[in-house]
Amino acid sequence: MTLIFAHRGYSAKYPENTMKAFKEAEKAGADGIELDVQLTKDGEIVVIHDEKVDRTTNGTGYVIDFTFEELRKLDAGHKKSLLKKEPIPSLREVLEWLKTNNLKCNIEIKSNLATFMKIEQPVISMVQEFGLSDRIIISSFNHYSLVYCYRIAPEIEIAPLYAEGLYMPWVYAESIRAKGMHPKFKVAPNEIIKASMEYGIDVRPYTVNKEKEMRRLFEIGCTAFITDDPVLALKIRKEYH
Repeated sequence: MTLIFAHRGYSAKYPENTMKAFKEAEKAGADGIELDVQLTKDGEIVVIHDEKVDRTTNGTGYVIDFTFEELRKLDAGHKKSLLKKEPIPSLREVLEWLKTNNLKCNIEIKSNLATFMKIEQPVISMVQEFGLSDRIIISSFNHYSLVYCYRIAPEIEIAPLYAEGLYMPWVYAESIRAKGMHPKFKVAPNEIIKASMEYGIDVRPYTVNKEKEMRRLFEIGCTAFITDDPVLALKIRKEYH
């Protein structure tokens, strides 16, 4: 069965990368969630996509320039005009919540010059602390970051993110010890997905929001896909399973 991962939670309807979006994805029946992690000034791991807080909160500036306490004062829900303030979650908060359910979780490491080789170990240590190694997939566009993660904790699955067409991507994935890969859906034609899965590499394309693309992936039995709208994906999946 093709699994459905909610991209930054149920982000089509709720503020992305917030506990509200994650909890609503679980309520909807998603198989997993996808989230992004960054480091704060005081070394806390927080769940936010951009290097700056401007797009998703009512604040301005770089995440790395805020302490965790300062970040918590911002409202990550104001763009969706929720009545209740939604804070930026810490990774610890999300992992604690994951212990209460069976969801899989794709942690995307946002690794830049400021955080490369600084964020990977704390993320892995926290996953191990909560005993969630078998339910976590670590992905990143920084494949050096992934190799580093694999060396620290080979038991935690890694999956490279990529947005350009790769020749025989399953061979590349295997070369960095990845058991899966997360291509942009536009560079994941059926023949590439099928060949990768036959080779033993899981394929989870991102970000799949159109019904036509969802149907294509269900029809070929793709491992999983990442979507902003898990409700639509679940509705369509019922026709195939």
